[in-house]
Amino acid sequence: MTAQPPGPSPRPVPSGELRASHDDREAVVEQLRDAAAEGRIDLDELDSRLEQALQSKTYAELAVLTADLPRLDSSGSRPPLVLKGGMYGASRGPGRWEVPGHVIAHGGLGGVKLDFTRAECRLTEVAVEAYGETSGVTIVIPDGWAADTSGMDPGVGGLRDKTSPDRLPGTPLIRLTGSGGMAGVVIRHPNRWERRKLDGNPTQG
Repeated sequence: MTAQPPGPSPRPVPSGELRASHDDREAVVEQLRDAAAEGRIDLDELDSRLEQALQSKTYAELAVLTADLPRLDSSGSRPPLVLKGGMYGASRGPGRWEVPGHVIAHGGLGGVKLDFTRAECRLTEVAVEAYGETSGVTIVIPDGWAADTSGMDPGVGGLRDKTSPDRLPGTPLIRLTGSGGMAGVVIRHPNRWERRKLDGNPTQG
């Protein structure tokens, strides 16, 4: 019996034909709304493009909707923000700061607190690496933001995820990785004292 020649190998799918996710569509929706706010497209065109964005199934269909708009300087392309607890600790927030696509926090001897409650974030997803080490890392995210901690190694100190899974549309997902180390990592929403401070100073930077 003669061997049959192998059949044709599957054709690789061009990147533009790959299926878009909910987050991909939401990112385009935000870019279109920004363009309308800047006067680049009028409200009728915004409505039309938003409808097409929500119905788009592939990257190519989404790309058409923003092809004539300038590319924004995405904070996702910026270098990672690195915080090292060192001897005396380190923190970012709760004042206003612009979130890059990648944040790395080393608890060290003094600990690190990373507070996103007043942060400006235009990204749909932020990668946070947290290493609890000796004194731990605390991460505070606003209500409505969600976290994926499935890639986190709890280590000896453990991981305490006190966040709600309920994510509001248009808010970023914090994808947490790293290790709890000796002191552990905590990710949570604002506590009572922090909420009181936020309510009392809603616009303070």
